[in-house]
Amino acid sequence: MKFNDRYFKHFNFSKEQIDKNLQNAFKDFAIAKKDNILEVKFNYAYTALIKAGIALFSFYKLKIKSVPGHHIKIIEKISDILKNETVNEIGNLMRSKRNLDFYSGGIEVPEKECHEYIDFMEKVLGDIKKHIIRGEKA
Repeated sequence: MKFNDRYFKHFNFSKEQIDKNLQNAFKDFAIAKKDNILEVKFNYAYTALIKAGIALFSFYKLKIKSVPGHHIKIIEKISDILKNETVNEIGNLMRSKRNLDFYSGGIEVPEKECHEYIDFMEKVLGDIKKHIIRGEKA
């Protein structure tokens, strides 16, 4: 698996750090599932996606650099590693929606759409966890 130096740098993560990164993603996802405010659910689901990517990359001994476009690269690489183009498609929809919230005066997330994001993240987090636990490297 090739990682672009512009977005990633080598970092020797311990097993404990990898586990902590993954737990952090699951913590945000638990908030997304539990909260009743749709915008909160959405934002925590998106944050869980990004943090899950960070956990996955830490498994590969890589750290993402905070440079313009790094969320796009996180989503793209999760999709590549899991061999699941849906991650790229839905992840970027979520990213675009989050950007609208930040830069265009807010968003409304319909309940049905929010539940679809939660279902999507349930699968992605499960796949990333299995990937890390099995020690599979792409």
